[in-house]
Amino acid sequence: MKLKNDTLDYYNSKAQDFASGTVDVAFAEIQDMFLEYLPEGGKILDFGCGSGRDTKYFLGKGYDVEATDGSKELCKIAGEYAGVQVKQMLFEELDAVEEYDGVWACASILHVEKKQLPDILGKIAAATKKGGVVYTSFKYGDFEGVRNGRFFTYLTEESFGELVKEIPNLAVEKLWVSADVRAERGEEQWLNIVLRKQA
Repeated sequence: MKLKNDTLDYYNSKAQDFASGTVDVAFAEIQDMFLEYLPEGGKILDFGCGSGRDTKYFLGKGYDVEATDGSKELCKIAGEYAGVQVKQMLFEELDAVEEYDGVWACASILHVEKKQLPDILGKIAAATKKGGVVYTSFKYGDFEGVRNGRFFTYLTEESFGELVKEIPNLAVEKLWVSADVRAERGEEQWLNIVLRKQA
């Protein structure tokens, strides 16, 4: 798909700039909230890990983390930063079955077309252990298309609610809207969702 390839081209060509702009973002409040849902030392999939910021944080807290990203260049950067091997993988290639206590898909699957999101969420659900949790986030609003060289799907509470109805074994545990934590982007809003896989 051309849109997907353009987004990957963007991240491959601007990997260092992207990583530098996100690696030091203060995100501990949401990271720690996610960890509260997991067993101590549990297994996490960082699905679209970007700079490796969150992988490194979770490893430092004693969790077992597998990290993936679709961008070859970001995999290199994240691997060096977090000190782990990062697997280059597209979202649709996820085929794990009940392997993870938690899946962290922070500002990653927002690059998927809306019509494809139920399939990707279904793969995430399949990879999550029963009773496990998924965190994901989307830019807030009603937009689907290319901005700043990348494809985005923006969602609201209502549009996400419609999507998640298609994945019967995922239930919304918590959903909230927050401002971007980067000072220069404070006007941007994000939809944050914690989902639990039903036993």
